[in-house]
Amino acid sequence: MSRIYGDLAERSFEFAVAVMNIANDIPRTGKGWILARQLLRAGTSVGANVEEADNAFSDAEFTHSCNIARKEAAETRYWLKLARRTSLLAGDNLEHLTQEADELARILATIVRETRGKTRVESRPSRVSQR
Repeated sequence: MSRIYGDLAERSFEFAVAVMNIANDIPRTGKGWILARQLLRAGTSVGANVEEADNAFSDAEFTHSCNIARKEAAETRYWLKLARRTSLLAGDNLEHLTQEADELARILATIVRETRGKTRVESRPSRVSQR
C-alpha cells in the first residue's frame, strides 16, 4: 500500500536528478569539491527517504522518514544558497532548484505535522463518564 500520494515521489526523484546534474557545474576546486559532495549527499537523500517513507510499516516509521527527508531538503537549500553566495553556481537552474528544495521541505513538514496530529488523536484514550 502506497502511503505517499500525489507527485511527491516523482518530484523528489527529479529533484535528485537535477541536483546530480547541477553538481557537475561546480568548479573542481577545494571548496567546490566539498560543497558538491555535501549537496549531492543531501539532495539525493530527499527522494531516498520519501521512498523509504512510502514503504513504512507504521505511522511512526512513516513520520520519521518524512521528517528526515524534510531536513535533507532544508539542508540542500542551504548548500544551494551557499553555492550562489560564493559564486560556485549561478543561473536559473540554481534558482529553480532552490525553490524546489523549499517547496519539498514545506510539503514534507505538512505531512509530518498532519501525520503526528492524526496519530495523537487516534492514541488518546476516550473519556467515558463514570456514574
